[in-house]
Amino acid sequence: MSRPGTPLRFTHVYLESWRNFTHVEADLGRRVVLVGPNASGKTNLLDVFRFLRELCAGGFQAAVRRRGGVSRLRCLSARQHSEVAIAFRVGADEGGPDWEYELRFAQESLKQPTITRERVTRAGEDVLVRPDERDERDPERLTQTALEQLHSNREFRDLAEFFGAIRYANSAPVLVREPRRPAHLPEDPFGGDLLERIGLASESVQRARLRRILDVMQAAVPHLQALEFWRDPRGAPHLRARYGHWRPAGAWQTEHQFSDGTLRLLALLWEALDGAGLLLLEEPEISLHPKVVRELLPILASVQRRTHRQVFLTTHSKELLAGDRLTAGEILLLIPHEEGTEVRPAFSVEDAPALLDGCLRSEAAGAAVDENQLDLFGPASAAPDAEA
Repeated sequence: MSRPGTPLRFTHVYLESWRNFTHVEADLGRRVVLVGPNASGKTNLLDVFRFLRELCAGGFQAAVRRRGGVSRLRCLSARQHSEVAIAFRVGADEGGPDWEYELRFAQESLKQPTITRERVTRAGEDVLVRPDERDERDPERLTQTALEQLHSNREFRDLAEFFGAIRYANSAPVLVREPRRPAHLPEDPFGGDLLERIGLASESVQRARLRRILDVMQAAVPHLQALEFWRDPRGAPHLRARYGHWRPAGAWQTEHQFSDGTLRLLALLWEALDGAGLLLLEEPEISLHPKVVRELLPILASVQRRTHRQVFLTTHSKELLAGDRLTAGEILLLIPHEEGTEVRPAFSVEDAPALLDGCLRSEAAGAAVDENQLDLFGPASAAPDAEA
């Protein structure tokens, strides 16, 4: 078992008939980079972790309904009435896998989605196995997971809280500048609530994080001198930055004047510092200069050393992969086939460099990434500790 206070992380994922995957089984490290061609399922693979979070935050029925129902979730290559299955192993760095969670569900005609199996184990011992006698007496219970119910998840609430801390972030600069988020949504993964969340942090936390962000951003934006949170006379939240130029006092700008790249980098850094749960990032290189993209993985690694946070991301960028000595075990290749997409660690794929080259693009003229830069086939000891 994990020690009290020891951060948990995902160590393994298993999927059946999820989206465009008939079957997936993969080990997961502290850092995972998903690489594959367009429409191969990178976003869908991240989405299973978002789904897991939504089970805890809004419940099973809402999570399935938000994705268009079981028929939309089920792999097109699956049989008409086959189940959708997701399973995870969760452990701590100190000690072996501690928790396992499995969920299987299906839907018949126009009925509600129904759980066909839910199982939780800890240190190899069953904590929960459903359906149970109460479910047999009252089948309506199988329209909800035990995970989402406080009176049912008491024995594995640590696991439920771990799932609930998952955060997906794909901030769009236009939404950060001009939030148009429905008031009933608790959060906006596209950045519409970013300024609000910064404003909710205590002043000391706010200042400390913005100071760290400033230190990182000055390497990319040399004239940036100061960064702070500010409320206008109406009380609306803003970020403002002071840039140095010919005037001795410099010039202040708010997020409305920030470039897309500056705003996206700032949002990404805040997301990385704000929380301790699994962080899911969708193509973080978008809008960023190639020189900045090369620094993203080292920056995220430094945050992980501080927060022990696990990070999964998708990318199409050669610069991002060239920015750090990734081991092959940290890269999962998505390989589409007629019967669904296959997910394999790069070290197990013979022609991995060629496949990677076909999936990646370079924003810098003449930039190239070869298998030596990616450290795909070198010994793991030649690369920095992937768990750092």
